[in-house]
Amino acid sequence: MNHKQNFQWKKMTMGTCYYPEHWKEELWAEDLDRMLDAGITVVRIAEFAWNKVEPTEGRFEFGFFDRFLDLCEQKGMNVIFGTPTATPPAWLTEKYPEVLNAAKDGVLYRHGGRKHYNYNAPVYRKLSARIVEKEAEHYGRHPAIVGWQIDNELNCEANEFYSEADSAAFRVFLEEKYGTLEALNEAWGTVFWNQTYTDWKEIHVPRPTLNKGINPHQHLDYYRFISDSTLKYCGMQAEIIRRYRKPGDFIMTNGMFRNVDNHRMEKDCLDVYLYDSYPSFAFGLNRDPKAADDLNDRKWTMHLNEVRSVCPHFGIMEQQSGANGWTTRMEGPAPRPGQLTLWAMQSVAQGADFISFFRWRTCTVGSEIYWHGILDYDNRDNRKLAEVKDFYKKLKSIDAVCGAKNVAAFALIKDYDNEWDTEVDVWHLRVAEKSEKEIFAASELYHTPYDIVYLQEDSELSDLANYPVVIYPHPVIMDESRARLLEKYVDQGGVLVIGCRSGYKDMNGRCVMMPQPGLLQKITGSDVRDFTFESPAEEAVWAKLRGDGAEAKIEMPVFNDILEPLDGAEALAVYGNSYYAGKAAITERKLGAGKAIHFGSTFSRKNLNWLFAYLGIKEPFADVADVPDTLETVMREKEGRRYLFVLNFQPYAVEFTLRKKARLLYTKEEAQGRQKLPAFGTAVYEVSVD
Repeated sequence: MNHKQNFQWKKMTMGTCYYPEHWKEELWAEDLDRMLDAGITVVRIAEFAWNKVEPTEGRFEFGFFDRFLDLCEQKGMNVIFGTPTATPPAWLTEKYPEVLNAAKDGVLYRHGGRKHYNYNAPVYRKLSARIVEKEAEHYGRHPAIVGWQIDNELNCEANEFYSEADSAAFRVFLEEKYGTLEALNEAWGTVFWNQTYTDWKEIHVPRPTLNKGINPHQHLDYYRFISDSTLKYCGMQAEIIRRYRKPGDFIMTNGMFRNVDNHRMEKDCLDVYLYDSYPSFAFGLNRDPKAADDLNDRKWTMHLNEVRSVCPHFGIMEQQSGANGWTTRMEGPAPRPGQLTLWAMQSVAQGADFISFFRWRTCTVGSEIYWHGILDYDNRDNRKLAEVKDFYKKLKSIDAVCGAKNVAAFALIKDYDNEWDTEVDVWHLRVAEKSEKEIFAASELYHTPYDIVYLQEDSELSDLANYPVVIYPHPVIMDESRARLLEKYVDQGGVLVIGCRSGYKDMNGRCVMMPQPGLLQKITGSDVRDFTFESPAEEAVWAKLRGDGAEAKIEMPVFNDILEPLDGAEALAVYGNSYYAGKAAITERKLGAGKAIHFGSTFSRKNLNWLFAYLGIKEPFADVADVPDTLETVMREKEGRRYLFVLNFQPYAVEFTLRKKARLLYTKEEAQGRQKLPAFGTAVYEVSVD
């Protein structure tokens, strides 16, 4: 799966989000001057301003943004221009109510919020295409514009769609996929509960049912349909913009949201992918920041890992600069001194070469008056602006890191079919959520970084071959092509690790009448003879290593596959309690130059401590630095040079040791030995490579 990235920043760049329609024109020049003085050279505009260009249906006025863009050109400010389709105007939704999205019970979401449209109403696609074309045709050659944003946060606010237009489009999607009702009925198992369809018009998007008894196979196809609709809508806009943009101007959108194949969207529609990062959500209302299993704002790295899997050298369109909140929901604290820099450098560490802060100044009207920006309502210089200026100096000091690749100890394998199945199947969701959260926690606490790799139709051996270990936690849905790819990976020398609940469904989500782990059994040589959730009536289940003492316990939480080794496989560990005590808990099988491990449970930070050590991937940078688990470490490399990021998410100073000579890029000073990071402090070192 070759990443399609047609644009990449050549130097570290800083921007902000700005809304000229929110402010008197007399403020524009002063705002741009203050931005440039702070190091901001890019502004995003216009993504919620349909009425400024089309105030009534069919009447177009371009003067407002002409004036702003001309001023940006005069000042030397670059612009990312957003298409305005995230908020259709009142004249549109009043005249064409069929464009509105609906709740599952069919009640329409009315005008007054945002993202209240659906992708499939023909009139909305027509009017969206027209406004995008008018804007691209008029503004596309403007010298100040360097990029285009499609819509805003596709599938944010709503990632399920239940309008009449969606049911009509769903039928078309299904007819193209299955061809006949007979094929659809077979794929969906409609014989169960007498759901057999005899006319395409009988099929709808999911609707309210008693006890939430929605056909799971229909539901899985519904999520595929949502993704397909989103991509077609995004692709329609991208195709129009390409006809009018200047050479070198990029097309992007800002994500990342559920029920959309972001990887395909980036490859098929975009030049580069951007993310909106708000780590203080971790401290929001009703969250316990002292919960033992919660890494708080540090866990935003998990989301950034996901973004990097879509686009290796991405940007941040909205980097948090102030407190979060609407008048109707969400409460979040203001970033403490140092956290603005910390969170922005967290993004850079994970692959962002462009950081745009949201927003320049906090809005004084509307639902987002508590979604604070760099400046507050009073428009005075403040500590946040001072910190943005300081962050810019740090960002420019690490220009050499721009375009550098992240170094990973292993790959976490995912795919969209299994992602969407977790929304359909609560058994799958429970094990998948547990393992993904704990794999990330173990990666952070043991300084063992990973990449995320999504298996897709065009995935190739080269996508996996550079990773010594891949962990595919719970691939419930499996097909022949993925199984063959994994077998090739193991045969050429890789180590594949799977967890419980693997390989027992086909691509329609139907359970296969095969011994588990189904198509993967040929690789793992393991046979699931029995399986169960842990019982709350028993003590926690654990396993012991073969040949080790009884004290060598491995945690086996949530769900257990009771295994039998086959075809040259052997048991690495056996269960130590419950009715399956003595049965295989973890098996290993050598295959070609590699091996496969079936870990018969969900993953946890405790059992991954053992597994990382057993696989020889734990703490790959231990020779460079001795770092406590309270700090995050990330390594990027480029042209034979390595760059170590050390980030302190704690409200107190933390010490660590540099074992090799390094150069602190912020100051260009040499460093080695004991170091101290202040509360919320960051450091980026160029480390020597032996």
